[in-house]
Amino acid sequence: MSKARLGLVGASGYTGAVAARLLATHPDVELVFATSDKWAGDELCERLGAPVRSRARFVKNGDGVARFAEVDVVLLATSAEVSIDLAAKARALGKSVIDFSGAFRLASAGDFQGWYKLEHGAAELLAQAHYGLPELFGAPPVRLEGVLVANPGCYATASILGLAPLLKAGLVERDGLFLDGKSGVSGAGRQAKEEYSFVEVENDLRAYRLLGHQHTPEIARFCGVHAGEPVKVTFTPHLVPISRGLLVSGYARPRGRVTARDVDECLREAYRDRPFVRVRACERVGLAGVVGTNECHVGATANDDAVVFVSALDNLVKGAGGQAIQNLNLLLGLDESAGLDGLSRVAP
Repeated sequence: MSKARLGLVGASGYTGAVAARLLATHPDVELVFATSDKWAGDELCERLGAPVRSRARFVKNGDGVARFAEVDVVLLATSAEVSIDLAAKARALGKSVIDFSGAFRLASAGDFQGWYKLEHGAAELLAQAHYGLPELFGAPPVRLEGVLVANPGCYATASILGLAPLLKAGLVERDGLFLDGKSGVSGAGRQAKEEYSFVEVENDLRAYRLLGHQHTPEIARFCGVHAGEPVKVTFTPHLVPISRGLLVSGYARPRGRVTARDVDECLREAYRDRPFVRVRACERVGLAGVVGTNECHVGATANDDAVVFVSALDNLVKGAGGQAIQNLNLLLGLDESAGLDGLSRVAP
């Protein structure tokens, strides 16, 4: 059986490079092109490193876009503004698209403009987008004319995986939900801004985008979809002086009498057969166990006054590039773990 042919746009950003490395070593797909204006002409193996053996070279972004007709699936590791334009072009050719940005995660063009401060130029595609959180929303639907997958945000993935089952089971109230997120500097992307330089970040911890982070409506929307009714969340992200890894702590009010055993069993039942979510005691959920893997570790506990969950993942893998490959596998009817089962954590 012939391998699915793929194209990746934006392969020199942190998430794009992770995705390119995974695609270049994937046993069941062919990476036809990976784009990068600054790396154009360089071999993939030179930039991506071991175990990449491909002799293929990076091409300019424009050259990759011109080759959309050659591939079955286009992956977009691009900004929301760029993804809107390129997804529309790929879908017009009948190609499936997996988009890493927030361009297609919200319900309406108005919501998108309010949170992303951009006008949505392909609003007709919003209703077509499948939210690519496989553990809770399954595989993308198979369509003859192709599929658009909105790959979830990193904070949103950790938050929804921890919170949504508790909401669905009726163990916590739907309002008064508070989420505290902490992420490494790679979450800001590969950009040369002063505030992300080593000297500015080292030995510091700071909150950012208070009451305005774009993952907030995404978390609320899809927790609500899973729960069957609207929810209200307050989310505060923080930048921590590490390169990668993300941890979210969530706080909710119990709905009735809820025990620590109730919430633990709820998560274990929700993820019993899921290969990439591991339920642990809250105090054992940390970054060392997930960085370098496509896993999310979650745990929850409760007393009479509060329910607390903790969720951790690698923001570049399960929070971005790895989850995109997971969605790709499901889209192509492959084993969900293909190309991801060889990953291992980078800490002892």
